[in-house]
Amino acid sequence: MVGLKPPELPPTAAMKFVSAGMAGCIADLCTFPLDTAKVRLQIQGEVRIPRTISSVEYRGVFGTLSTMVRTEGARSLYRGLAAGLQRQMSFASIRIGLYDSVKQLYTPKGAENTGMATRLLAGCTTGAVAVACAQPTDVVKVRFQASGALSDSARQYSGTVDAYRTIAREEGIRGLWRGTLPNIARNAIINCGELVTYDLLKNVLLRAQLMTDNIPCHFVAAFGAGFCATVVASPVDVVKTRYMNASPGQYRNALSCLLALLMQDGPAGLYKGFVPSFLRLGSWNVVMFVSYEQLQRAMALART
Repeated sequence: MVGLKPPELPPTAAMKFVSAGMAGCIADLCTFPLDTAKVRLQIQGEVRIPRTISSVEYRGVFGTLSTMVRTEGARSLYRGLAAGLQRQMSFASIRIGLYDSVKQLYTPKGAENTGMATRLLAGCTTGAVAVACAQPTDVVKVRFQASGALSDSARQYSGTVDAYRTIAREEGIRGLWRGTLPNIARNAIINCGELVTYDLLKNVLLRAQLMTDNIPCHFVAAFGAGFCATVVASPVDVVKTRYMNASPGQYRNALSCLLALLMQDGPAGLYKGFVPSFLRLGSWNVVMFVSYEQLQRAMALART
């Protein structure tokens, strides 16, 4: 379990960009059912317009997965995967692949080390830019993942392309960017929680010579990054999911969605689906960062 060694010539920004998108797709393929379970748990109990009573109740991560398989079939676990992969190719490429380049851009000339503020600023920047570019794919992904939980859902899409067209036709172009502000907040936080934590943990492990720069080190740093990201981002993630899946006119804005959630479920509602979120983000980070490191090293070695 040693993997590829660091190349003599570091990977270029283009290599990191492509590697991040590919690694994000690999991670999504491995963890997508957990993401779907998270979405179902987050929207469970939501008061919708028109008001309905859901006949399906989800209990826990594995209970949700088994209920979906029993009531909707195994394919329901990967509903919205096409939009998810489209999202990763644009989203992960920007927020992860460009992180090092933006971090270097913000680092003062002559500085020996990159400070915490610079790392956080770089994470917020790439996270916000990535959301602005990839928001429509995220909206479609959430709609597909949540649609099976609504027996009377008015939105039925025959495919990913049809979903883009239908949302744009019925809700306008703004509908494809529904929830952009909470999603920017969420991904700025997640980006800092993931990338900055991973960056710091990896540096600490290497400087203390506890591990070498290889797969075991990447695994430990990625697991810690996933846990930190889940803790800080779960409240924004719940609001984002509900707001994206809302019926037209159900919420005036993301703030009204937050207030409705607090009035209905209390503060605990902000951490609905925390376990599947952690299982998904933790495993996603491990698969993504390990794949990312190996892919960019393979590309650098191939260039050499």
